[in-house]
Amino acid sequence: MPSNRRALVTGASAGIGEAFARELARRGHDLVLTARRADRLEALAQELRDRHAIEAIVAPLDLARPDGPEALVAALEAQGLAIDVLVNNAGYGVPGYFNEQPWSTHAAFIQVLMTAPTELAYRLLPGMKARGYGRIVNVASLAGHVPGSAGHTLYAASKAYLIKFSQSLALEGKGTGVHTTAVCPGFTYSEFHDVTGSRNLVSKMPAFMWMDALTVARQGLDAVDAGTAVYVNGGVNRAIKTLFKLLPDGLALKMIERQGRRFRTGAHTG
Repeated sequence: MPSNRRALVTGASAGIGEAFARELARRGHDLVLTARRADRLEALAQELRDRHAIEAIVAPLDLARPDGPEALVAALEAQGLAIDVLVNNAGYGVPGYFNEQPWSTHAAFIQVLMTAPTELAYRLLPGMKARGYGRIVNVASLAGHVPGSAGHTLYAASKAYLIKFSQSLALEGKGTGVHTTAVCPGFTYSEFHDVTGSRNLVSKMPAFMWMDALTVARQGLDAVDAGTAVYVNGGVNRAIKTLFKLLPDGLALKMIERQGRRFRTGAHTG
């Protein structure tokens, strides 16, 4: 039986976002799917409608638009569509060193990976609290738990932000029925590395370092239901997080620098 709860998934056209959409539909949630690629969204939505008998609405949107989150929430409210589960997944990488890209590229990155998820949470939280139920999943990364590397300069920083933001929201939500979780995958099979041009490099990583997107999504939804503020997917990734937490900062940074030389075009997690 459908739960009659509705989830909004950003970056739902592929990868981890698509996996979250599939798992939410399997659990009986109605969906609002947003990303830039309308054709892929509609194909996914139709498949999930047919397979799970849920309602799936497509809302194509480029979250790099500063007015994007407000416009999306306003459109949902105009249709009387309450959002009970928010999955902030939209993201990408910007290869190269910081000053190799124009500021407009970095500004768009910050808008998509930091500002948009923050604003969507801000605009949807009041309704969740009023109804006494809400789930916010911020897809962060193992990269947010280890020192930043040269190249993809803002990626780890944006994920560290999502982790701290999620911790604060989790504490603020206690007693309201609203849970927030930062889900922190490591290397995950998806299109991410094809888009960033690092597929050949990351393919050299051993198989045990990789997870599939659907497992990441299932674990993330279980974690937010359980009220876990930060969830690192996979035992290997949890061990890596612990190692870097215990190491002196200088040594940890040197290790990241040395590893980064092997993947200079910017292989990274999440």
